Amino acid sequence: MKCSKCSAPECYTTDAVAGGKCPHCGGDLEVVRKVSFVDSPGHEILMATMLSGAAIIDGAILVIAANEPSPQPQTREHLVALEIIGVKSIVVIQNKIELVSREKALENYRQIKQFIKGTTAEHAPIIPVSAIHGANIDYLVKAIEDRIPTPQRDPAKQLLIYAARSFDVNKPGAEPEELVGGVIGGSILQGVLKIDEEIEIRPGVKMSEGGKEKYVPIFTKVTSLSAGKQIRLTEAKPGGLIGVGTLLDPSLTKADGLVGSVVGRPGTLPPVWDQVTIHFKLLERAVGTVGQEIVTPMRTNELLMLNVGTATTAGLVTSARSDVADIKLNRPVCASKGSRVAISRRISGRWRLIGWGKID
Repeated sequence: MKCSKCSAPECYTTDAVAGGKCPHCGGDLEVVRKVSFVDSPGHEILMATMLSGAAIIDGAILVIAANEPSPQPQTREHLVALEIIGVKSIVVIQNKIELVSREKALENYRQIKQFIKGTTAEHAPIIPVSAIHGANIDYLVKAIEDRIPTPQRDPAKQLLIYAARSFDVNKPGAEPEELVGGVIGGSILQGVLKIDEEIEIRPGVKMSEGGKEKYVPIFTKVTSLSAGKQIRLTEAKPGGLIGVGTLLDPSLTKADGLVGSVVGRPGTLPPVWDQVTIHFKLLERAVGTVGQEIVTPMRTNELLMLNVGTATTAGLVTSARSDVADIKLNRPVCASKGSRVAISRRISGRWRLIGWGKID
């Protein structure tokens, strides 16, 4: 929200903070834009979840606590993940400044500057914030406006949606005539989606045929589009998170059953891979490990975890060369050639980010 009377940064606020009126002059506010947030979990063992969410973002707010030494292992891991997926529009928040002295806040600030030096966030603004008191939210909103612009979209491109969530929205005990189809939650990367359109979902569902298991694409129709609980749409465009109601059996979508799928119009989606060849680059040190453990070369027959778009799958290395590897996937992924792949290795019982690559 923006006040036409006040100057920057005081003119900027959010509806949740302002309640519809400028907190400084009481004037009317205009809507500048709406944004959707993907809240990435901080705990290092949820790295796969973080990478799945990061696949659909245009920019990032890196939140660092002023009352903790910087960087924490998960903060370092998140920044590396942002670099891997190519996110360069970053704003850094130094939160919880109400818990520390001025000297401690400045010391923490210097730690953050040293941490982001040489990374894609090196020139990102570092904004001290007290979220619990709403302090400096105007500066934060201005930084988002200045540093994370809304990307230019081409509505003429083929529809492409990454599924980040999927739900069964029916309440227990609902009567048969009250039941509705499964819902897919995600973000439209390109194209436009309208109600009543036919869509295809890949890789689809696992089927057994002749003693062998394979994935079969799903075809269904869009019954509803929503952006949040109250906003119903007749068509949805790129940007933000969208809930897509379908005619699917809810058993397919419940408990995030279709997470990692790619949605589009029938016959237009990228290929499905059950094994991939990737050109990769390993990091010098495994992110998030105690003592920053050195990353050893990739080995044939080792098990890795791969993130492609919003899909997470384990993969067995069948052949490893200096910077190329053939990997057989436990679960197939739908992706174009050239798609980025985040690579994690199991170290001391946890998956740790060790590198990235692209599908050949």
